[in-house]
Amino acid sequence: MAAEKWVYMVTAQTPTNIAVIKYWGKRDEVRILPVNDSISVTLDPDHLCTVTTVAVSPSFDRDRMWLNGKEISLSGSRYQNCLREIRGRAGDVEDKEKGVKIEKKDWEKLHLHIASHNNFPTAAGLASSAAGFACLVFSLAKLMNVDEDPSHLSAIARQGSGSACRSLFGGFVKWEMGNKEDGSDSVAVQLADEKHWNDLVIIIAVVSSRQKETSSTSGMRESVETSLLLQHRAKEVVPKRTLQMEEAIKNRDFASFTQLSCADSNQFHAVCLDTSPPIFYMNDTSHRIISLVEKWNRSEGTPQVAYTFDAGPNAVLIARNRKVAIQLLQGLLYYFPPKSDTDMKSYVVGDNSILKEAGLDGANSVENLQPPPEIKDNIGSQDQKGEVSYFICTKPGRGPVVLPDQTQALLDPETGLPK
Repeated sequence: MAAEKWVYMVTAQTPTNIAVIKYWGKRDEVRILPVNDSISVTLDPDHLCTVTTVAVSPSFDRDRMWLNGKEISLSGSRYQNCLREIRGRAGDVEDKEKGVKIEKKDWEKLHLHIASHNNFPTAAGLASSAAGFACLVFSLAKLMNVDEDPSHLSAIARQGSGSACRSLFGGFVKWEMGNKEDGSDSVAVQLADEKHWNDLVIIIAVVSSRQKETSSTSGMRESVETSLLLQHRAKEVVPKRTLQMEEAIKNRDFASFTQLSCADSNQFHAVCLDTSPPIFYMNDTSHRIISLVEKWNRSEGTPQVAYTFDAGPNAVLIARNRKVAIQLLQGLLYYFPPKSDTDMKSYVVGDNSILKEAGLDGANSVENLQPPPEIKDNIGSQDQKGEVSYFICTKPGRGPVVLPDQTQALLDPETGLPK
């Protein structure tokens, strides 16, 4: 290893994902092995992602990490497991231009600096830990020249956060629960890439960006210990549903996709209620959004919008195409208008070109919206300002990528400290 005071860095961007067949419950808490398979949609990283810069230098005296600008401890077992597994697979690295030469055996002695940033709220039910651990593992694998395919890397990311394994692929992803005790067969596989079903448009209603009262980790543990419904779900329901969902995705069968997504989301939240003490992740606003979608789907005769809720009150709404997404946004903004002083471009973020297509980019445009004609009985008064913090418009997206542009790095290339 050359003795110069160099800093060698890699920056990567990783998407988050939303499960349409839910992961809830572990059969092994340490290795993070689930009680059932799960399936997710990867979201476009241009709108929801984690960016992580990892750096190594002989001048670093310990491993350090900064999350969203604040230094955090790396002593937790989840971080330690990921770091140990990646270091154990590291290869030789050479960058002649920088004078960097690291041999495989050197990685055990070298220390790392890690800086990570989410462009969405952490721990609010938007799978920030999934994107975070996936990005950590992916960027470290690139830094250390780890020669493993994404499925093998997913088994490492899984040890940081279960659903992180699904963020190592774009499009539609299945996390196979596996059967082996060591977890070596509990990996993610891609079912279809993001271009396979590119009609879909996803609108997320961020009902609350606050940290949730019951973390997913403790919630799952309590459900496994106390919910009989969870046992039935894992054994009888999910195996059949997973096969049906794989078929629906393969055939781009939106009616089946919607029925399965909505049913699985509702059963997951029923398991939470069946837990002792009961866990409440959804709130009144979440329930009103479900009511709006259910009534619309019924009035149309064929499903137009699927909904799914993770461990939080935020609604993930999947529209069958752009035209439906425009009508959906108009309906959502009719029932959940922004506060009067809110700029529409900060109320609908992500792909906000949809605002113009929906005729919602001008002054007073929300006030002029008419109630959706298909919803005869009201789901509540229109004046629900402030119930939704903001909306994110996105679509299925690609998997992790390295960002070669040094200006996007979160660490200073000279010092290895946050910029």
